Amino acid sequence: MKSLFDQTRLAGMELKNRFIRSATYDGFADARGHMTAELFRVYEDLAKGGVGTIITGLTYVSDREEPIPRQMGIHDDSFIEEYKKLTEMSHKYGAKMILQIACLGSQTSAGANGKIMWGPSAVEDLGYKTAPKEMTQQDILFVQEAFANAALRAKQAGFDGVQLHAAHGYLLSKFLTPYYNRRNDAYGGNIENRARMVLETYQAIREKVGPEYPVLIKINCEDFMDQGMTFSDCKHVCNKLTELGVNAVEVSGGVSSSRPNEGTIRIIKAGQESYFRAYAAELAREIAVPVILVGGNREVAPLTEILNDTAIEYIALCRPLICESDLINRWQCGDLKPARCVSCNKCFRTGGTSCVFNRRNNFEEHP
Repeated sequence: MKSLFDQTRLAGMELKNRFIRSATYDGFADARGHMTAELFRVYEDLAKGGVGTIITGLTYVSDREEPIPRQMGIHDDSFIEEYKKLTEMSHKYGAKMILQIACLGSQTSAGANGKIMWGPSAVEDLGYKTAPKEMTQQDILFVQEAFANAALRAKQAGFDGVQLHAAHGYLLSKFLTPYYNRRNDAYGGNIENRARMVLETYQAIREKVGPEYPVLIKINCEDFMDQGMTFSDCKHVCNKLTELGVNAVEVSGGVSSSRPNEGTIRIIKAGQESYFRAYAAELAREIAVPVILVGGNREVAPLTEILNDTAIEYIALCRPLICESDLINRWQCGDLKPARCVSCNKCFRTGGTSCVFNRRNNFEEHP
C-alpha cells in the first residue's frame, strides 16, 4: 500500500515523501527579483516544515517584460550565487528545491516602464484587460532561449530541477488556448501547432541542462472558458512531452477568465476537495511519467486513497502550506486533522503572500 510518506525517486532525486509545495507567487523578492530576508524565511519555514519537495514561486526569465511586483527573477547570472544559499538551506533540511520558470505574457502591467508584453496574438486578456504584442519568430526564439538560459542558471545555483510554467494563462499557456492564439503560422491553428511553442521551449531547456537534469511542467487540464484549451489538448501536449523526456507533469487548471469558481484558485465546498483528481487520474493512466495532483488537497485519508486507487504519484499543496508551513510534520507526527486552510484566498495580496491568520511583520536579516 502506498503512503504519503513513502521515500521515492523522481528523475534521480531522492524524495523523502510524496508531498510537493506547489509554486505560488510569494511577493517577497526585491524590486529586481533578488532574494530578501523575507523570501529566505518563507522557504526556510517550508523546508523545516517537512515537505519533501519545494517548487518556488514563478521566476521571470527575461527582464524585457514587466514582472509582477516583487516577483522572483532568474534573468541574468547575478542570481546564481544568492540562490545557492537558498538551495543549500533546503538541502540541509532534506528538502529538494525546484525553480519554476515563467514568462508572464499579458498577465502583468500594461506597458509598464516601457517593457514588452508578449502574446501569441494581439488579443486582449479577458481577465487582466491588457493587450499584448503579437510575437514575431524572432521574439519566439528569444523567449525560448531565455527559458533555456534560466534553466541552466538554476542548475548552476544548485536547484534540483526546474518546472516549466505552461498553465494559468501565462505566456506558454496562452499559446495553447484557441481564444488567445489566432496565429496563421506554424504556432497557431490545430493543437499540433499550438503546442509547438511549449515543445520547442522544453527542447531548448533540455539542450542546455542535459539529459539527466530534472525538467517538470505545470499545465492546465482545461482552461474552463469558451474557446479554451481542452483536456484532449492537454493530453496531446503531455504525450508529446513524455516522448521528448519530460520528467513529471503537474496537472492544474483555469485562467483569470475561467467560469466562476472554475479557475486556478477555488473556494472549496464539502465534497469538492482535490478538484483536478479526475483529470490527473486519467492522464496518469496514459503517460509514462509521474503525475502530480494539485488543487484542494486538504486531508490525509482521501489523499492516501487517491494514491492507492489511481496512478497519481505525488500530491502538491499551496494554500495549506501558506497557512501551516509545518503541516507535513504535523501529519507525519500523527496529528491527522485536516489542514487549517479554509480556502478564503485572502493570502494573495499586495505586500506578499501570507495567511491572514498567521501573518508575520518582522523578519530576521537574510544570512
